[in-house]
Amino acid sequence: MANFGLGDLRLVAPRDGWPNPYAINSASGADWILDAATVFDTVEAAVADMHYLLATTARSRELRKPVLTAEAAVREIRSKTSQGLRTGLLFGPERSGLENDAVTLAQAIVRIPVDDRFPSINLAQAVLLIAYEWFKAADETPPTQFNPGDQPPATNAELVALFEHLERELDIAGFLFPPEKRPSMVRYLRNIFQRQGLLDQDVRILRGVVTSLSKARVKKEQG
Repeated sequence: MANFGLGDLRLVAPRDGWPNPYAINSASGADWILDAATVFDTVEAAVADMHYLLATTARSRELRKPVLTAEAAVREIRSKTSQGLRTGLLFGPERSGLENDAVTLAQAIVRIPVDDRFPSINLAQAVLLIAYEWFKAADETPPTQFNPGDQPPATNAELVALFEHLERELDIAGFLFPPEKRPSMVRYLRNIFQRQGLLDQDVRILRGVVTSLSKARVKKEQG
């Protein structure tokens, strides 16, 4: 819960009483969640103020309810939360899971997609997976990112200077030939570099490479 920004923990008739020193020791520093936890005698009391409740279970039930994946469940919860409604997720005991009477209190069932040959996962895993989906739904981190450190990206002016430098040397070397194909070849070469997201240091190094090759060619021609 602490990893993924959830803090409202409600416990129903804890088996070993509450507070529980073992739970505090196992919290690894996330004790503020345990300190703020509320304890209820019954499931009905724990969810009495909820407008929308989801029950997590992997077993088939006779109860006819919508069955949502964790991802879909989080979308529903976030949608209703944004409307000012109180929402909750109901998890059962580690060994037995939720009883039918508890499931009847929920508007829908959450089922985490797993291999049908072994659908059971433990309580901590179930909470982690759904909490992760909750956090991910609001996370705006791009799926792919590159950290350039302290180096800023190259400006268009720097890139154009690199292109023109390279093209001058390629003209001398006879690479951009025949003349009627030169414009398309130049565009293709420029696109190769534009796709790379070059940093200003990258441009300086590439211009140094071009200069070095040019000097080597001149030296060879003179020697």
